[in-house]
Amino acid sequence: MPRGNVAGKDKPETVSSTPRLALSIAQFCEAHNISEAFFYKLKRQGMGPREMKLGTRTLITFEAAAKWRAAREATGSAEVTVSARRSERSGEAYE
Repeated sequence: MPRGNVAGKDKPETVSSTPRLALSIAQFCEAHNISEAFFYKLKRQGMGPREMKLGTRTLITFEAAAKWRAAREATGSAEVTVSARRSERSGEAYE
């Protein structure tokens, strides 16, 4: 005979009706597949996303995360272009 709900098993996950508008640092790192150590390294180098403080919490808005990604993409594109130019000057093939 089935026992019913045992210690929270088969309990449906609750879904918040309020959309999340900002991420904690841990959530940001998980979403972007980077470690927190790397996040803090980028922050020290001035390459981290814009943060907002809410009491003792540090949050990153979705807008700040999007701007950060765009900046990283632009930096990556610029590095590829510079690398290609260096290769062209030295006669190396660029792939």
